[in-house]
Amino acid sequence: MKLIVLPSIALAAFSSSVQASHPHFRPNGHHHHAQHGDTSPIQTTATAVTSMTTVSSSSISLRSTTTKLPTPASAPVSTPSTRVDSRDGTSNFVHPGIFISSAQMSNFSSNVASSTEPWAEAYKQMMNHKYACRTTPTPYPTVSSDASCDDELDDALTAYLNALAWVVTNTKSYAERAITFMDGWAGTIQSHEGSNAPLQSGWAASVWTRAAEIIRYTDAGWTNSSIVAFEDMLRDVYLPEVIVGSDYNGNWELVMMEAALGISVFIENTTSYDLAMEKFLARTAAYVYLTSDGDLPNAGDISTEEKLIAYWYDQDTFVDGLSQETCRDFGHVGYGLASISHVLETSRIQGNDMYEEDAGKRLRYALEFHSKYENGATVPDWLCGGEVSLGIAQTTEPGLNAFSYRLGYAMNETQLYTEGHRPENTNGVFVGWETLTHAENA
Repeated sequence: MKLIVLPSIALAAFSSSVQASHPHFRPNGHHHHAQHGDTSPIQTTATAVTSMTTVSSSSISLRSTTTKLPTPASAPVSTPSTRVDSRDGTSNFVHPGIFISSAQMSNFSSNVASSTEPWAEAYKQMMNHKYACRTTPTPYPTVSSDASCDDELDDALTAYLNALAWVVTNTKSYAERAITFMDGWAGTIQSHEGSNAPLQSGWAASVWTRAAEIIRYTDAGWTNSSIVAFEDMLRDVYLPEVIVGSDYNGNWELVMMEAALGISVFIENTTSYDLAMEKFLARTAAYVYLTSDGDLPNAGDISTEEKLIAYWYDQDTFVDGLSQETCRDFGHVGYGLASISHVLETSRIQGNDMYEEDAGKRLRYALEFHSKYENGATVPDWLCGGEVSLGIAQTTEPGLNAFSYRLGYAMNETQLYTEGHRPENTNGVFVGWETLTHAENA
């Protein structure tokens, strides 16, 4: 049993001058590490927390664009299991239970096997990605440089790609490759350094946990000793970086809480899960505006209207679905909305469906609002001075699936945008192949 001291959130003094640069944004999969961080601070909506949390460990191909895809065999068995939380013996976690359920795995693997679109093309596109060629991980003891940050994200996404390929084809070599990448990092990494360490940790851990959850609960042959080592890595290296939250732009804390929740499911810890969910809900309520919030967005600890408007990139007219980063660029909004949709999927699998609660409503309005302009609507003068930077890219599929296919909401703008951009690929950061995993997949 290990103890992790979760330090209090550092609340940076808010500056009225908000830096609008986006050093950590990696559009279209081309990425550069931000050495100086995203220095637009926020006063967090969550109460500063100083706590000691007990986090317990449970005991426990090469391809080319011209290569014909193998005919998928029957998908590996993925039996949902409910495991008693190892901390207090009272709370249960469902496995596999991070972003993709057992039923969803069965659905998309069957659709690929029957050559049904858009899943067949989505799988083909995934296997034509450069990550499908990678065979050897490049782990670092300390992640801090541009190269180490990029290699960490690339290796995590490579593990995830191979985990998905294993689900679709039941080809053991894919599972083995995913395990090779996960074991390589679990046996090496000790820390993240630099101002962007929390963000980098959030990006990487959100993907690591997705890949690991699939491999662990689909009879892939991952040894217990390797699983324990991976749990230790998540608990000791990643969780302390992400669980404390962030006082920068909203996409930071959202992906950090996504990572913290995924880690909590994987290591089966209710304390960190509940803390991360509390922070996630508070941040979501401060990230997407609804008219029910009043004349101004939820301000958290921001003390004046002037500072709040500066934090929203000088936007002073607020409508349903507007994001704190809308007037920065839609790329960062996409990051934030992706994390919201990922968390809502995980929460639904774990037994708490929030799509028709506050967080879900904010996601629904934000998807429609931003998709409208992605689809070519004229930008009014009151919005970001009449000019927006588009690029929500590859982040709309899970939300469309939940609201339109599962719940029956009319999502006309989101549907038009999503169907026009299928199959969704990867952004090279923490979003990957969501047409395959979540298109029309209840």
